[in-house]
Amino acid sequence: MILSRLKPAGKKKKEEEEKRKKQLPKLEEFLANRDYTGAITLLEFHRNSEQGSSDVDQWIAYCAFHNGDYKRAAQEYEQITKKEKKVKPELWLNLAVCYFYLGMYQEAKETAEKGPKASNLKSRLQFHLAQKFNDEKELMTFHQQLKDVIEDQLCLASIHYLRSHYQEAIDIYKRILLDNREHLALNVYVAMCYYKLDYYDVSQEVLAVYLQHFPDSAIAINLRACNHFRLYNGKAAEQELKSLQDQTSAGFTFGQDLIRHNLVVFRSGEGALSVLPDLVDVIPEARLNLVIYYLKQDELQESYNLIKDLEPTVPQEYILKGVVNAAMGQETGSRDYLKVAQQYFQLVGGSASECDTIPGRQCMASTFFLMKQFEDVLLYLSSVKTYFPNDDAFNFNYAQAKAATGAYAEAEETFLLIQSEKVRSDYVYLSWLARCYIMNRKARLAWELYLKMETSAESFSLLQVIANDCYKMGQFYYSAKAFDVLERLDPNPEYWEGKRGACIGLFQMIIANLEPKESLGDILALLRNTPNPQVEPIIGVMKQWAKDNRIPL
Repeated sequence: MILSRLKPAGKKKKEEEEKRKKQLPKLEEFLANRDYTGAITLLEFHRNSEQGSSDVDQWIAYCAFHNGDYKRAAQEYEQITKKEKKVKPELWLNLAVCYFYLGMYQEAKETAEKGPKASNLKSRLQFHLAQKFNDEKELMTFHQQLKDVIEDQLCLASIHYLRSHYQEAIDIYKRILLDNREHLALNVYVAMCYYKLDYYDVSQEVLAVYLQHFPDSAIAINLRACNHFRLYNGKAAEQELKSLQDQTSAGFTFGQDLIRHNLVVFRSGEGALSVLPDLVDVIPEARLNLVIYYLKQDELQESYNLIKDLEPTVPQEYILKGVVNAAMGQETGSRDYLKVAQQYFQLVGGSASECDTIPGRQCMASTFFLMKQFEDVLLYLSSVKTYFPNDDAFNFNYAQAKAATGAYAEAEETFLLIQSEKVRSDYVYLSWLARCYIMNRKARLAWELYLKMETSAESFSLLQVIANDCYKMGQFYYSAKAFDVLERLDPNPEYWEGKRGACIGLFQMIIANLEPKESLGDILALLRNTPNPQVEPIIGVMKQWAKDNRIPL
């Protein structure tokens, strides 16, 4: 009885083991599904159970690399090179590629030299390294080694992209796509180029082709979020990233740093100081966005320290260096900073690749702004005005240029569109708006701007603007009031002369019935504030006229 029961039980156990083996996922299935985390788990199981082949370590490195864990991939390759007596040249090359993705460019260059003497992959890697080292001579050398094969052409397209030659990159990608429709990832690259060219709607359309087949792609979802950020707002962009965040929390490691970085941008800098400093040498844009954060916080020195040693290679870096130098120049009054800023803006705005882009035209506008050529400023700003209907910074610059060219009505209208309290309380804004009010014969509104200010050097300067501009425009009532306050704050003879002229001018306008007769009492009160022997004769004439015309004082 015992034997008869043991035999079938043993057979059943063997069947279960065979069934379990059949159910164990295969590496090929994980790779086909791009589940590199699952593939690594399976490979580690084989390695730990000593069931795997000698290639298991290389496969783990391969999967880690494709999962975006370049550090783990590099460590695996380093262990292989230490264990094997005779290392295959291809392994050194793979390790060099990992170093490249980690930003260890010098190590990548040295390690690549240990690789195969003749290799297309090595040539492509060296081509990219030449770009990173800004070595134009080597760049051209390796450019000439590229062949008319897909891998080399994709490499060339990526260099075009890195050098901001986006249309050239698009041309290459589209040419390859014509004959290779199955290369769906190229749609992502094309979409990225269109994003850089500010064609966000077109980028979305091209990206949708790829997302239909791979809806969980980290790169594609992130790009779609960036497009939403440009087309709508940060909240819409963050919503797009939600699915990617869920994947990340479930062990999806690729793109974590990128997501953290972009969330800071989408949230208008929230958490910048806790996230961006660690990513400065990981994600190129992190340094730029940290500089922008410091600028928005008015920490100019911090932003300058962070960017002063950066050698710009792309338009965004040139633009930001220009902005920081311009801000430093305005803050310190140094013409040297402003000159450097002007040079950076002109380089971008005058370049063939950027001259017709929105940032390129803004750069040319900034160049002419610093040169005080405001007619030219308006020429460029007007061409992109429709893209910035509610942008306070744009409206501030546009309004200043309008006012500087004498178009005060349009300038006033644009100044009043600005919503930012920070801008509206800035002296530059207040002084320009006051001037526009005065030139548009609304001196009372200019005076009210002064009354809302606390006593300071800026309020004193605004009084001078009101006093002199009102005098020039024949709005003598508020000119006299402004000169009166100036005289009491600073007993400068020039203020008395201005006040005297404004009072007499207003008196003449009252006589001509251009001002209400009731204003005469205000004039007399202002004149009596000045202890000057010239006051009494003037008051005497005015009182006599009032008496003759039966005007009660």
